[in-house]
Amino acid sequence: MYSLDINFLNDRPEYRPEGARQKTRVVSTDSKQPLFIGAAVAVGLLAMAVGSLLFLQAQNANLEQRQSELDSQLGDLTAKQKQIADINTQAKQIKDETGALASVFNLVKPWSAMMQEVRDRIPPGVQILTITQSTPSNQPTPQPSPSPGAAAPTVIPPASVLQITGIANSFNDVNDFLLVLQKSNFLKAENTKLMKATLQKEAVKIEPAKLQNAQQQSLTAEQLPQLPRQVEFQIETALSDVPASDLLRELDRKGAVGLVTRIEDLQRKGVIQP
Repeated sequence: MYSLDINFLNDRPEYRPEGARQKTRVVSTDSKQPLFIGAAVAVGLLAMAVGSLLFLQAQNANLEQRQSELDSQLGDLTAKQKQIADINTQAKQIKDETGALASVFNLVKPWSAMMQEVRDRIPPGVQILTITQSTPSNQPTPQPSPSPGAAAPTVIPPASVLQITGIANSFNDVNDFLLVLQKSNFLKAENTKLMKATLQKEAVKIEPAKLQNAQQQSLTAEQLPQLPRQVEFQIETALSDVPASDLLRELDRKGAVGLVTRIEDLQRKGVIQP
């Protein structure tokens, strides 16, 4: 028969052999090491997650602060941009007004220069009696500006009409005077035309001069000397719209030194293009 030998003393630590104890300790230690490693890995991952979260929160706070600064700078830039736009608008308005004033001023020609131009072109056989200036009845009127800040539209002044009346020795002299007027840069050739030219009905008689303390000889009307009958004419013309800046040399020769000086000064400043 077989007998079952069971030693319950091995189960008690104080009676367990040394080899069994070391084996038990080794087995026990080896069994807890994965737990420690897992716990360490878990703590490391948790620390990394917490660190990442803290880092992201710090970065988010920095980004929000930077966004606030950029929003503030954007607001300042927007305000400055609006100021620059307002300044540009005002500058453009001033430039337009200056250009409009200069354009009107550039079309004005001195009356003295015009008279000198006519005098220089009078043929020997022609005598001027009157020169009158008038403005066309269909003169344009300035329209109100569309907005209070906008510049008023430029209205070019209408060309003045000149009526020249006089007498000439012959119709050829009248025709010569008309042709030289049509060649003037101060006048419009297409608007320079002869309105009337008639021969005088009666010759002009020369009355004898009356001298004091001298015996006067009485002469009959038939005995008075007569001048040849002359041609009475009327010429209508209009001032040219050629800018005065294109006639500086001629204006200078006609004595309009002040106008020439002002236009040259405006050209140097860039208001009028040379």
